[in-house]
Amino acid sequence: MEHLKTIGRELAMGSQGGFGQTKEFLDLVKSIGEARSKAEEDRIVMQEIETLKKRIVEPDIPKRKMKEYIMRLVYVEMLGHDASFGYIYAVKMTHDDNLLLKRTGYLAVTLFLNEDHDLIILIVNTIQKDLKSDNYLVVCAALNAVCKLINEETIPAVLPQVVELLNHPKEAVRKKAVMALHRFHQRSPPSVSHLVPNFRKRLCDNDPGVMGATLYPLHDLIGVDASPYKDLVGSFVSILKQVTERRLPKSYEYHQMPAPFIQIRLLKNLELLGNGDKQASEHMYNVLGDIFRKCDSSTNIGNAVLYECICCVSSIYPNTKLLEAAATSISKFLKTDSHNLKYMGIDALGRVIKISPEIAEQHQLAVIDCLEDPDDTLKRKTFELLYKMTKSSNVEVIVDRMIDYMISISDNHYKTEIASRCVELAEQFAPGNQWFIQTMNKVFEHAGDLVNIKVAHNLMRLIAEGFGEADNTADCQLRSSAVESYLRLVGEPKLPSAFLQVICWVLGEYGTSDGKFSASYISGKLCDVAEAHSSNDTVKAYAVTALMKIYAFELAAGRKVEMLPEVMNLTAKLAGLSRRAFPGRKWNTGTCI
Repeated sequence: MEHLKTIGRELAMGSQGGFGQTKEFLDLVKSIGEARSKAEEDRIVMQEIETLKKRIVEPDIPKRKMKEYIMRLVYVEMLGHDASFGYIYAVKMTHDDNLLLKRTGYLAVTLFLNEDHDLIILIVNTIQKDLKSDNYLVVCAALNAVCKLINEETIPAVLPQVVELLNHPKEAVRKKAVMALHRFHQRSPPSVSHLVPNFRKRLCDNDPGVMGATLYPLHDLIGVDASPYKDLVGSFVSILKQVTERRLPKSYEYHQMPAPFIQIRLLKNLELLGNGDKQASEHMYNVLGDIFRKCDSSTNIGNAVLYECICCVSSIYPNTKLLEAAATSISKFLKTDSHNLKYMGIDALGRVIKISPEIAEQHQLAVIDCLEDPDDTLKRKTFELLYKMTKSSNVEVIVDRMIDYMISISDNHYKTEIASRCVELAEQFAPGNQWFIQTMNKVFEHAGDLVNIKVAHNLMRLIAEGFGEADNTADCQLRSSAVESYLRLVGEPKLPSAFLQVICWVLGEYGTSDGKFSASYISGKLCDVAEAHSSNDTVKAYAVTALMKIYAFELAAGRKVEMLPEVMNLTAKLAGLSRRAFPGRKWNTGTCI
């Protein structure tokens, strides 16, 4: 953002003094903006590249011209083209004593180079010199470059000077020095591990900007191990209280919210420090309650602070009053017309119900209403929350809505995920056998072969094992319901392969177990499946295996079974295949067993 602002200031100087931009440069910007296609834009940029390659190597180029060429190179790079032929000239410009040229050079190199680029070594000495400059603007430009370009190997070369700048009289320099040390910690934590006391000291800086910048490296350190920083809870709470009481300068307000970004970062730090710590959390309760009472929910930034406060409350040791306040704020989010606020409410509710599940019941209808929202991202977030909220009393409504949504989407990856969750919820909370079987039928019917084959295997195992109760009545009813529903569905066209495997297995295992259906009837249905899916060897194998089970069960019961013509035709085809495979073996086919 700082770079973009600088570019804007540079361009805004087009008519000021000797360093203004030429008409040629302004025409370039205008032509790029007016390009009607990417191809036309690329053509303009390629012409500019050829022009710059010729002009930038000319001897004795005036500084004003070179500055303009560097800015034109920035445009070339920003539009996705290679301007590496001009990088060295940007590096040279960082050596210039003129402040405007130096800042332009630093801006360009931070955009052109990465921390591992070969040219970095050429500007380290310049950065070291500029960090000692009496002009704080030069120091700030060098610190900007430090944050972007200094790698793990070159950190020791500038670290002592950056640490000294923590005591610079200018607050802008102190802030950027803190930011540079934070960057060093991100790249090489051991290199700044001894500087933690410096971060603690800057937390008490007279300038709120420096203090706010210090919250970021402290957040990273607390995230690694919160124990050494428990003593900072009092300091963070005190600062947060000062912010909420509007003791900071009015310049830190944003949409009439006092220093909201500092509030958010303080809440994130308190969230980490209070997690699972009752004593630390008790110090936070009052100030968190003040935020809920004082925060303006009519603005986006106010809602952002409220959301972060809810996240903090849901992470620290639970407090009933704060959870009630969080629930009230969540209710407002869910009832708004804004997609973004609804999404935020769904996410916040998902955090709170982990420690207070009863809150979910209060907002169940509002959450389900979010499924009617046209925003797909919000729908997906809502389904994730509903999955967490599901229990025996609401499983029917939630799973039915999930299946309806699964039918309406075309994203196969997400459809697979929803199908898996529907199966999991049905297995865990099914209110009855009939509903469970119907739900599984819908999932297989509409998700098709996207359903993981493991789901089919799990369904077969569940039907086989039953509910594990001493009384087998419920298990028998479950299997009977499955047989009846599958006999109704078996003739449907375009049933997925995995579902047909389940159907064949269930009919083979339990088709005649309750005596409602004869072996001939079941075997006829299985033959229909085998004939209709003759090209699918797996389905056909399941159907034939089921037929053998049917006849085996009948023989074991001492009943004579006459083979249907369909079965005879199927066995004849299979026997023909076997004869061709084993020509020396004798085969016998009969009409009855």
